[in-house]
Amino acid sequence: MSPASGAADLEGEQEVDLASVWQRIKVRWWLPAVGLFAGAFVGLVLALSGGDVWRAETIVYLGQPFAPLGGGQIQSLATNPRTVGEIIRSQAAIEAASKASGISPSRLRSSISTKELTAVGQARGINPLMEIAVKASGPRKAELAADALAERVTDRVSLYVQQKVELLERQVAVSESQLAAVTERIETAQEQQDALIKDRTIPLDQRLLLSANLNSVITTADARRTSLEDDLFEARQLLNLAESVESSRVVEPAGAVKTSGRATTPHETADHRRRSSRACRVRVTDSVFIGTRTLREDTSSLKLACPHGAEGRAGGYGR
Repeated sequence: MSPASGAADLEGEQEVDLASVWQRIKVRWWLPAVGLFAGAFVGLVLALSGGDVWRAETIVYLGQPFAPLGGGQIQSLATNPRTVGEIIRSQAAIEAASKASGISPSRLRSSISTKELTAVGQARGINPLMEIAVKASGPRKAELAADALAERVTDRVSLYVQQKVELLERQVAVSESQLAAVTERIETAQEQQDALIKDRTIPLDQRLLLSANLNSVITTADARRTSLEDDLFEARQLLNLAESVESSRVVEPAGAVKTSGRATTPHETADHRRRSSRACRVRVTDSVFIGTRTLREDTSSLKLACPHGAEGRAGGYGR
């Protein structure tokens, strides 16, 4: 058989096969139609059965602890940027939030996200606001889980400040009681002195001696009162600093909004970090010493653009 005749026979067989297929389709046209409508129906059912997704966000202030006498800032759990993520993703925190919200621990773990709220150019060491977000199938569940996680964070990072506040409150109470006792002593001595001056039955020399003793009591008590007022003012200032600046607290409670997004898995979070890391750019402000392979750079502007460890990668730039 020649090659030309073989090609012609093959083409004829293909035409016959295509024609037979077309004839079968025309005879059984309802099969593709049924498959199309069945697929559309199944897709619609799956879309409707997915339900709404709610996302609740809460803002937590970690606090900025200082030395006991109001000195410089000290290192603590609140100054570690990894504290919030490690606490809310711990098994104990997940189980507590799951019990409070009714979300299963496995689903809750993949539905948690955190974000550091910092300003452009903000230096490290200044405690930022932290945003804790939870996604759930209902608004109340998402809010309860987010509030439970935020409360756990504030309880864990403020142990030092809580004890400091208790000691300052005790110091303020003691100073107030001592100040009240000294003030009462001064008022009593002044009343005795007025009564002594008006009493003419007491000899003059005795009245002068008693008046001098009362004057000494009043002078000593007045000096003590001044010292106590200074101590009380300082203690109240430190207490105000501890409660307003050093203590961690929930700035805004959780509020849920409907979103079309689904829960973020750990793999998706890692992919997002890798993509954001590739998008980061290092702005070099100082010179590069090639001989010693030393690079000095300004990484303060990377806080917002590169939230996933840009400083560490910036150190290896240009090597």
